[in-house]
Amino acid sequence: MGKTKVVGIAGRYGTRYGATLRKKVKEVLEKRYAPHTCPFCGHKGRVTRISTGIWMCKKCGMKWTGGAYLPRTEVSKTFPNIIVRE
Repeated sequence: MGKTKVVGIAGRYGTRYGATLRKKVKEVLEKRYAPHTCPFCGHKGRVTRISTGIWMCKKCGMKWTGGAYLPRTEVSKTFPNIIVRE
């Protein structure tokens, strides 16, 4: 019997859907579940996704909109003054 490769977070799909699609899903899911930094308080690791595109910091309680899988999109990194604190 041969050795199996470590498949990581995409291992839940088993042998289904093809290797290329599982690799793409793995990249997206690793970015989504990675520890993120809050743009308001700067604390790392307490940012969670409430819904698609809605993120919340558990430390300071701030909510903001971002990307579907990342709390800050490329546009928000380019124009940081779009995020308004209320």
